[in-house]
Amino acid sequence: MTEAKIKSFKSYIAWRNWLEQNQELQEGIWLQVYKKHSGIETVSIEQALAEALCFGWIDGQRKSYDEQSYLQKYTPRRSQSIWSKRNIGIVEKLIQEGKMMPRGFAEFEKAKNDGRLAKAYDSHTTMQDAEDLMLELNKNQEAKAFYDALNKSNKFAINFRLQTAKKPETRAKRLNEIIQMMKEKKKFH
Repeated sequence: MTEAKIKSFKSYIAWRNWLEQNQELQEGIWLQVYKKHSGIETVSIEQALAEALCFGWIDGQRKSYDEQSYLQKYTPRRSQSIWSKRNIGIVEKLIQEGKMMPRGFAEFEKAKNDGRLAKAYDSHTTMQDAEDLMLELNKNQEAKAFYDALNKSNKFAINFRLQTAKKPETRAKRLNEIIQMMKEKKKFH
């Protein structure tokens, strides 16, 4: 597989047109998005995600690029990839607006039919602390104090691992590992 190229687009229309022509590109693309202070016309990150979902693509890693921009990776969705509740909401809105393309709609229907939508995870902004996690942390005040002091990214990583466990025994194992990490004052990031 070749490395994804870096490209920027002045508008969501230009991005959508590119996706329409390149939706089969397996390595995806690093989308260069300019920061507001740069004054450079660019597709917004929200528009970019919506258009990507229309074509069955998904956002991935984000990283800084230079003082004026950052890169967001977009690739075609893999067959068993998990869905976020946020992206489900975006797709449902796009369906109502008649903007979904066949490939994007097919990915959504496949996930609905195989149960992946029912197992969707919460986003950074909506994720709550898992009840079983809090019950265990409350048994050890040092571990709880360490957890409470973690930043949002670390708390999300912990709760994401619990929320995406497919089997109860996997969740229990992950919970035990997380509690041990908190006791040892170890972070995920």
